[in-house]
Amino acid sequence: MKLVVSALVALALVPVAAAADVTIVSRDVPLHPGGRSLAAAAPRRFNMVGLHWQGSGAPFFRTRAAGGRWSKWLEADDDWGRSGSWRKSNPEWTGTANAIQYRLRGKVSRLRAYFLWSPVSLVPMRKLSIAGSPSIIPRSGWQADETIRRAAPQYAPTLSFALVHHTVNTNNYSPEQSAAMVRGIEVYHVKGNGWNDIGYNFLVDKYGQIFEGRYGGVDKNVIGAHSQGFNTGSVGISVIGTFDKTGIPPAAKTALEQLLAWRLDVAHLDPLATLTIPSGGNSRFPAGVPVFLRMISGHRDTYFTDCPGDAFYAQIPGIARDVAALGLPKLYAPVASGKVGGPVRFTARLSVALPWTVTVADSTGKTVATGTGTSSNVDWTWDATAAPPGSYAWTIAAGSSVRPARGTIGANLPPLALTAVTATPPVTAGTSTIGYTLSIAATVTATLVDQAGTTVTSLFSEPKPAGKQTFTFTALPTVPDGQYTIVLQAQTADGQQATDVVGIQIDRSTVAFTVTPAAISPNGDGVQDAATVSFTLAQTADASVDVQRDGQPVVNLASGTFDAGVSATATWDGMVAGAPAADGTYSIVLTVGALVRSLPLVVDTRAPSLVPVSWRALRFRLDGPATVTLRAAARRFVKKVKAAGPVYFWMRVRPKAYSVSAEDAAGNTSTLRRRR
Repeated sequence: MKLVVSALVALALVPVAAAADVTIVSRDVPLHPGGRSLAAAAPRRFNMVGLHWQGSGAPFFRTRAAGGRWSKWLEADDDWGRSGSWRKSNPEWTGTANAIQYRLRGKVSRLRAYFLWSPVSLVPMRKLSIAGSPSIIPRSGWQADETIRRAAPQYAPTLSFALVHHTVNTNNYSPEQSAAMVRGIEVYHVKGNGWNDIGYNFLVDKYGQIFEGRYGGVDKNVIGAHSQGFNTGSVGISVIGTFDKTGIPPAAKTALEQLLAWRLDVAHLDPLATLTIPSGGNSRFPAGVPVFLRMISGHRDTYFTDCPGDAFYAQIPGIARDVAALGLPKLYAPVASGKVGGPVRFTARLSVALPWTVTVADSTGKTVATGTGTSSNVDWTWDATAAPPGSYAWTIAAGSSVRPARGTIGANLPPLALTAVTATPPVTAGTSTIGYTLSIAATVTATLVDQAGTTVTSLFSEPKPAGKQTFTFTALPTVPDGQYTIVLQAQTADGQQATDVVGIQIDRSTVAFTVTPAAISPNGDGVQDAATVSFTLAQTADASVDVQRDGQPVVNLASGTFDAGVSATATWDGMVAGAPAADGTYSIVLTVGALVRSLPLVVDTRAPSLVPVSWRALRFRLDGPATVTLRAAARRFVKKVKAAGPVYFWMRVRPKAYSVSAEDAAGNTSTLRRRR
């Protein structure tokens, strides 16, 4: 293979200083027509690098340490599936570095580098254990940045299997650097890849430390972003390091096995089982294609990737056997089949023969049926022919050493669901309206939780009827400014539970913040060519106004110290580095200290398409929202069209000459003229 060597990117050597936050900077690398890269700008220091690129080839890179030594060449791996035409690598831990070189193999038409600085913290990390889990370092322990999460967590109805990965980082790191690497991965996944949160559900380092990954609860079926097409219903666990030639270290293997044994037991899954899962869609398995998997599979089983490395992948069968042997006895595959009003069959499988009991209770908690037996197979049928309609809770238990299985049945009552949680406005200095919807009546508890996951205050706990609900959240003076989460938990009398969350930011620093107009067309026609940003601070403070797209900085419009109560303005003419910005949705971001507020701004330079369908019938077709105006002599008819589709006008007498124009939100106009 022929490798084309790039020019050196030299960086000034600077002393390493402690920092509180992870920083990320992106740089587009200029490419020669033949594929060689030119020298590209880079930050003065970094300790992690991730690459995005376009094309069928692959980029390589190496970095220079602060002491002057160059690393080995590393190939950027495409582990994630494409986002449009872009391919994405994992972020590589480089240690403190001040220079980088690139090589290209094959066709690479665009290359973008992400440089991260993730400072190493020596603060001891607290751990948690719940219901038999191994020790897990929570997000607050490794100092996750909860302010950058883009959406509330999503949950799968059930957990079906586990996928193991490797992070493709160096294997030479300290325990403290592990947490810095996890912080860097979080920022890269959110600000580099554009995901809602860190992709993995858990990460394990070579020392046996287990890190909570994606937000939402370590024992919940949180949908991650670790394997395109297979995220729903899986738990993604990544071991920090590269394991192509050597297997994962003993401490990491022990921790991984303990984590898998606990997490699969929570879902009552057999580590040695196999299953067939329909793909959600990726470049290897189109949507709907059934894919045969082991209960514990490697990332390469679901996508075109070498992950988790040849040596680690070869360890998976042995790991599955070890996991199956941990924490016995266990209960697998509990199922309740049938409906109230007929026979309901309960089945499950035990790892060893044990006395078991199936209990069915009504909505008041009263036991209405019980079945018992002693064997490794649970199989009992409840004759529910005469049972009154309603919801019933069931439990399959096999003694105190086995995790019981629970569920509900009831044909005439829908399952509990707590959905559509909103905060209006999401940024408030005083009050905000919280809305949500209950599928059935339940007792709802609301709590305010800070970024560390600590409950700040309980808001209420009250019974609520089914349907849409609202309550007013008031930011008490004792609660400081910052990013918070309102956690809503609902529970019915028969034990059904549902949880959802919504983020809310308390910001008393800003009196006003506006962007006008909401859409611009920087084409030099004098109509909505620029946007004006206005803001007023409640107290004198340092602030900045930036234009961002997909979480990445585009243009800084203003920065400095602004006086309290004084309206400040900044203007963006839609230009980026002397060229017009590409059409799309941008964010105008106001940062005041640690507080961030954002408003959308659309750049749209394309005039709406207005096509005549019938001049005689005055019928036209429009390709998007716009205001359509028909002018005939001194008469004027206006229609506001909200979506693409047909547009028509009616006149008793068809005019001799008229024009039809369509104007979109950005001021772009298309005009048709007709004369009989």
